[in-house]
Amino acid sequence: MNVEEVLANRRSRRDFQNEAISAEQLLQILWAAYGITSPGGLRTTPSAGALYPLEIYAVVGHVEGMESGVYKYIPDGHNVMKTLDKDVRNKLCEAALGQKMVTKAPASVVYSAVFGKMTKRYGERGVKYIYIEVGHAAQNVYLQAEALGLGTCAIGAFTSSKVKQILNLPAKEEPLYLMPIGYYQ
Repeated sequence: MNVEEVLANRRSRRDFQNEAISAEQLLQILWAAYGITSPGGLRTTPSAGALYPLEIYAVVGHVEGMESGVYKYIPDGHNVMKTLDKDVRNKLCEAALGQKMVTKAPASVVYSAVFGKMTKRYGERGVKYIYIEVGHAAQNVYLQAEALGLGTCAIGAFTSSKVKQILNLPAKEEPLYLMPIGYYQ
């Protein structure tokens, strides 16, 4: 698809089929979210001061070629590192105020941020920059998912402390967004 088609077709998709996505599709979506695009380390998403405060995780339940669990995206090398060895989609659904699409989707992208990376340089204004950045990254995921024939929906309604606990996020990270990914109805 060309960019115009992807933009015209992009929608928030909340109803997913019970069908696995491939590891290649998931890695392509993670690259679209925050992948490196130049030898200097610039990424698919603009970042104030090129500080890149976001951390990207994949919650995997039904992805061909990947075991269930939680994976952290490593932009340098375009790879993932498993951080939890269990399917946490049901618990994540509870933390997302019972939004069933989190359980039904074969995977979800989760964004967190290290606010100190931005506020150290930009003070309180850095907080705004992080929210802008996560919006850019989420739109990239929407567009990449659509181009792959998949759907997603950005979720901001969740209990942050529960998401943090379920994913065992480091103390310095704050969860910002959940994006279930899958083939839609």
